[in-house]
Amino acid sequence: MSTRAGMLDLSPGAGVVLDAVEWTVQSCAPQWGQVLLCRPDGAQLSTTVRALVNHPCCRSAVDRAAPPATGGGRQPAVLDDLTPHQRELVRMRFAHLQEVETGFRGGDPLRASPGEPRPAYDPQSTTLTQRRLAKVAELTALGRDQARLLGFEHISERTLKRLAANCRAFGMLGCVKGNWLRRGGTRPSITEQVREAIFAVHAESLHRSRLSMKTKERLIHQYVRERFGPEVAVPCYQTLRSTWIEWFGPGGARQRYLRSAAAVRPNGQHVVVHRPGQVVAMDTTVMPVKVRETVFGDPVSAHLSMALDLYTHSIVAFRLTLVSDTSVDVAMMIRDVMMPLPLRADWGEDMEWPYPGVPAAVVAEFAGHRVAALPFFTPETVTIDHGSVYKNHHLVEVQRLIGANILPSRVLRPTDKHAVERAFAGIQSLLFEFLLGYQGVDVADRGVDPEGDAVLTMAEMEHLIAAWCVKVWQNRKLGECAPAWDPGGSHSPNSLFAAAMEQGGFQLEVPSPALYYQLLPTAHVKIDERRGVKVRGLWYDGPALGPYRNEASRRGGRHKGKWVIRYDKRDPREVFFQDPHTLEWHTLRWEGLPPQGEVPSFGEARRHELLRAVAEAGLAPKSDTELLPVLLELAGGRIPVDQWPTQMSKQQRTQHARDVTQAAAAAADRPPTDTSTTDSPPAVAGEPEDTVVPLGWCLRARQTEQAIDAERRRRREDAVGEVPQPPPRLGEGLRRRSLLVLVDDTDDTGGENEGHTPVPEERGTQ
Repeated sequence: MSTRAGMLDLSPGAGVVLDAVEWTVQSCAPQWGQVLLCRPDGAQLSTTVRALVNHPCCRSAVDRAAPPATGGGRQPAVLDDLTPHQRELVRMRFAHLQEVETGFRGGDPLRASPGEPRPAYDPQSTTLTQRRLAKVAELTALGRDQARLLGFEHISERTLKRLAANCRAFGMLGCVKGNWLRRGGTRPSITEQVREAIFAVHAESLHRSRLSMKTKERLIHQYVRERFGPEVAVPCYQTLRSTWIEWFGPGGARQRYLRSAAAVRPNGQHVVVHRPGQVVAMDTTVMPVKVRETVFGDPVSAHLSMALDLYTHSIVAFRLTLVSDTSVDVAMMIRDVMMPLPLRADWGEDMEWPYPGVPAAVVAEFAGHRVAALPFFTPETVTIDHGSVYKNHHLVEVQRLIGANILPSRVLRPTDKHAVERAFAGIQSLLFEFLLGYQGVDVADRGVDPEGDAVLTMAEMEHLIAAWCVKVWQNRKLGECAPAWDPGGSHSPNSLFAAAMEQGGFQLEVPSPALYYQLLPTAHVKIDERRGVKVRGLWYDGPALGPYRNEASRRGGRHKGKWVIRYDKRDPREVFFQDPHTLEWHTLRWEGLPPQGEVPSFGEARRHELLRAVAEAGLAPKSDTELLPVLLELAGGRIPVDQWPTQMSKQQRTQHARDVTQAAAAAADRPPTDTSTTDSPPAVAGEPEDTVVPLGWCLRARQTEQAIDAERRRRREDAVGEVPQPPPRLGEGLRRRSLLVLVDDTDDTGGENEGHTPVPEERGTQ
């Protein structure tokens, strides 16, 4: 058979590769369509021509139809490898060759241009040799400079014969000059001696302080001269510099970071992310937009924490906090990755679960609410940085609980999680720069008054980012982030997730509400008979501890005999206890809370401040009830002038806003069945029922004053043994002795004058 491109050579003795195994054609009977193949070890295979032609992994052992300027492990050349100018020159060269072979520049008499064929190239009156000689004379007459532009400065009849043979085999690619597609990736001037010198100098430069490339070049010359002699040639500076950048990178980092990166030896494996949830990158940054605590609150800076799926580039979870995130926030964000996002009231049907294969009604039935168009899954690997919030024992326990692998990136290596870093930059250019209150990347780029321009509250910003992620980010076209199986296609995070569901299915698994308690930090304590449990310096108690007072736990190990209590750093007013028999979770209130009324929320910083103030004062309280006045004084901000809320400083108001926001986030994370105490008002009309509206500092200061008044009232009532009777009304004695008072028609058991002696009886007595 012919050996042209796309053909299979089945002549006896030809080589055939079948399923990566090379065979030799021993015999071929084309009249019967039978082929006998033989392997070098003597094994034979009898097959048919039809089976070999239709086999997806069958090809000739030697590809004789490889395009020019290829081979040696290189892929076949295509026209796209050329620059636009080179492609235009190839078309002109091919037109000249077509005119020689056929007499027409288009190669077909049916598509002849005006004036074709020219007399010197008329196929009816000239031979092929005459036309070739005429073309050589024509191109030579153009002049050397113009012929050089076409690549015909050394044109000859032999050149035209060679180009014609190449074009018959490869088409227009046969007219490509060899130096246009020169072999890349190797440098003949980099010999083994020079290569050894380059690696030796690279190791030395890591040990020394930072060196310039000119100094490295001199060290390479020194190494080659002393080790191999002065007769060994060394390339020029530009060749060495280009080779250094290709092998080791530009080297713009600091020396200590280059040494730490070089210490991590590659294991020879390249991890390819090929399914959603395989790798989720998490990071935190300061949001470049000023927000307000409430509508009339102060402008503050918030922290944006985000989780990004590396396969689909979906923003699967995010959190806004007024303070730097804690391990609890990270654990709850991992929980958000595993839970479906509820469809909010003002979101349309176009933002509902759209992925084929699993209907939205089925997902809503499992989740208990309508689900938005955002993927959710259990992450397999979570890539984090080296912040203290990500590197602690709490997250190690979270990793064990959800079955994920927490993979820290290298120190100061943002390229290890470049996807989430680029996502932050994308959100900034696509969303944040359009919002009022945007403050730029640094002080020099900041506006006149970004704080005064801030109009969005924390709740509004969170709602805006959530709607933008579902409606814009999930449907935007991925450019250079397209998948490996379709790099030239048009894909979005939603389309990639839908394709992954079609390829590998989807595990519809919604975590139970108890996951919230399981992700909280633990404290191992003993239960006191009178006071309950002591967690982080505060005492907590509740009816759930009744059956287990003064009873040791049956747990063994390091904390043998102690009970496990879960606590939330964002709201220390409550802790959580799981009954070992019923496995139900119960809320234990802080003993310092009053039996009636509410106490403003306080966070971890306020708890430390409370315990420090008590220790500095030398107090030894018998119960946490005595700590409540100190806490209320701290929560009130120590207002100096008659308890004026407006006299609070901005720092105090910001601290109060942080406490309220953290408590609101903790309350929103708790399961709906939990009836824990919160100082937040009911949900605003039109918002979801689980939406928590934080209080402003003014309302919170007023609430603090009310709590202080209630605590003082309670202490006054405790100081008096019985409730005193209220004094009589003014004029009560004159009313009793007046003769003009009429007798009431009501009896003694009810009516207005119940308890007063009727007038006729008084007269009778007198």
